[in-house]
Amino acid sequence: MQDSRDVLDRVERERETYLDELKDYLRIPSISTDPAYDAEVRRCADWLLERMRDAGLDARLIEGEGKPLVYGEHLGAGPDKPTILFYGHYDVQPPDPLDEWRHPPFEPTIEGERLIARGATDDKGQSYVHLKAVAAVLAERGALPCNVKFLIEGEEESGGEHIECFVRADGGEHLACDAVFISDSAMFGKGQPSLIYGLKGMAYLELRVDGPSHDLHSGGYGGQVRNPANALCSIIASLHDPTTGRVAIEGFYDRVLDLSDAERAEAARLPFDEDGMRADIDVTELVGEDGYSTIERRWARPTCDVNGMWSGYLGEGAKTIIPAYAAAKISMRLVPDQDPVEIEDAFVRHVEAHAPAGVRTSVTRHHGGRAVLVDLEGPIVEAAEQAMADEWARPYRVREGGSIPIVSTFAEVLEKPVILLGLGLEDDRLHSPNEKFDIPQFYGGIRALVRFLDRLADVEAT
Repeated sequence: MQDSRDVLDRVERERETYLDELKDYLRIPSISTDPAYDAEVRRCADWLLERMRDAGLDARLIEGEGKPLVYGEHLGAGPDKPTILFYGHYDVQPPDPLDEWRHPPFEPTIEGERLIARGATDDKGQSYVHLKAVAAVLAERGALPCNVKFLIEGEEESGGEHIECFVRADGGEHLACDAVFISDSAMFGKGQPSLIYGLKGMAYLELRVDGPSHDLHSGGYGGQVRNPANALCSIIASLHDPTTGRVAIEGFYDRVLDLSDAERAEAARLPFDEDGMRADIDVTELVGEDGYSTIERRWARPTCDVNGMWSGYLGEGAKTIIPAYAAAKISMRLVPDQDPVEIEDAFVRHVEAHAPAGVRTSVTRHHGGRAVLVDLEGPIVEAAEQAMADEWARPYRVREGGSIPIVSTFAEVLEKPVILLGLGLEDDRLHSPNEKFDIPQFYGGIRALVRFLDRLADVEAT
């Protein structure tokens, strides 16, 4: 293992510069799901491209049908040394609801040791750690102990179709590596990293219920015309068994791969604080599918959730109408071996079977992806675990309830380990107002990644 102290000293000297760069990155509202922000997404890709070139990488934009991919590489270590492909995304979630933010969401603000901004931890802050670690090594020594490639996408939050097509078309020709490294998740606890070996998949749908051709006076038509909002609520209520908490869509569990006895024992061993979780999110009770613990539900049980609903009059005061339509956005988090298309088809059949008379239903399919279990063996994985232990502690091996659509594609196409080591914390408020990234996590991540790179000095390419 190469001694990292020279680079770590540089990281300490330049810490304020790194933080200022991250703030500039966060100021760009790269909201990929809203076409109104397409120019900002492009500006963000250009900004990141320049930072890769500043770091000493050979970098370029990869154009296609979707948002640009930002690719960079430094292959000076030679073919005998391992190659690490760093993945991340520069797009962010919409900041709504704006009135719940303590500060403007795209004006990074420091509160104590916390950096508040949309994208602070998901995923600009976490993925920028990788680039700054590589930049610090190159600035200090002019060379790396291994080869690196970066592939940063701009539509992870809106389906990731461009990167999916690119990776499959490339087939490992340009992306050939010995491992993929991703930081887009949370540690198990502050000071306790977690190495993720499983992620959930996704099926994301929009359900619309149409009734009369226009809004109607509720006094003149109430009790005579089916109310689409009431009908929508009825359909949504039918999606779950109120007694067991199970999803009531026929066939939903047919392909579910359950946890092994060993995995359930490992989950029970983890120091999970349910009371702390309840207090942090301000709920009185944690609920879900009967027969499983909170961690088991998060790791390995599929879910179905309403993400948004709208209908009728939403302004101040009263307006007595029967609305013409009602709609909801619904996501289903899937587990191995569920097929997203099969689940979407089952959802459509369920809606058709449970829609009351007098309304018409339609379902729009947005995006989806398969769940994934990754293989975590070999010296590169060991180097990553030890580097985290040098900075914090040896990681727990866990599954996670979130989805990173491209992970299963990387595992399938590249046939190499995908190392999912998050640097965020559970209370970072991903996808919510006042998203944050703890500044010590940012610097600690850079130090851990420097150590990871140096540990690869003694590892041969596979």
